[in-house]
Amino acid sequence: MNERLRTAMLRHGVALEDLATTCGVEPKTVERWINTARVPHRRHRWAAAKLLTADETYLWPDVLESSQSRRGMATRSELVEVFPDRASVPRALWLRLLSEAQEKVDVLVFSGTFFAQTQPKIARLLTEAAGRGVEVRLCFGDPTTQSVEIRDREERLGGTLAAKIRSSLTYYQTLPDLDRCEIRLHSTTLYASLFRYDDDLLINPHAYGEPASANPAFHFRRLDGGTIAEHYMSSFERVWAGAVPWSGAEI
Repeated sequence: MNERLRTAMLRHGVALEDLATTCGVEPKTVERWINTARVPHRRHRWAAAKLLTADETYLWPDVLESSQSRRGMATRSELVEVFPDRASVPRALWLRLLSEAQEKVDVLVFSGTFFAQTQPKIARLLTEAAGRGVEVRLCFGDPTTQSVEIRDREERLGGTLAAKIRSSLTYYQTLPDLDRCEIRLHSTTLYASLFRYDDDLLINPHAYGEPASANPAFHFRRLDGGTIAEHYMSSFERVWAGAVPWSGAEI
């Protein structure tokens, strides 16, 4: 028996017929809700919860458990593939994701040198993407900031990271002049490199003292109800909001 529903009706003086009228169902249907703990259709739950001034998940706890179960399943299903290190991500995958993007291409890195090396015609590819209506946003580390110095020291790069960033930026000098293309420089502690192509994301988390290329990479595809892809997309937006626009001039 659904004691919560029965008690809420008693406390509010709502008769079985009253609830049936509010929900647009037969009284026998409400009786089954009470006696068998059957979970009604969503619109009926909402109408009953409003009449009884209660949360639907209080009246029918199984709704919450079912929602959490679906969310968990969707989140696990977002993981497409795991690569033991970034170098194991096939070049064909990088090229396919970029060529098939229709709405967004977002990149968050420190230097991202490999990104241009893996795709030697990267500027042309991004120009073509912008030409077909894709919003292109590239976010590199600011070579003049302390965060770059710290990462350089942690990875024992010998003071070369700033130079690598400057070198990498030369590939993209023409892009800031294009519509739908923008490049910014960030000064954050970068916990993961991020590459977004519409609903597909390649995430390269950073382990302390290890170069990004030696760390694993995860391919996620955003799904309704999932949380991981959206989690990383939100992270990109926060970094992007605090980053400084780059015009293409030397730094």
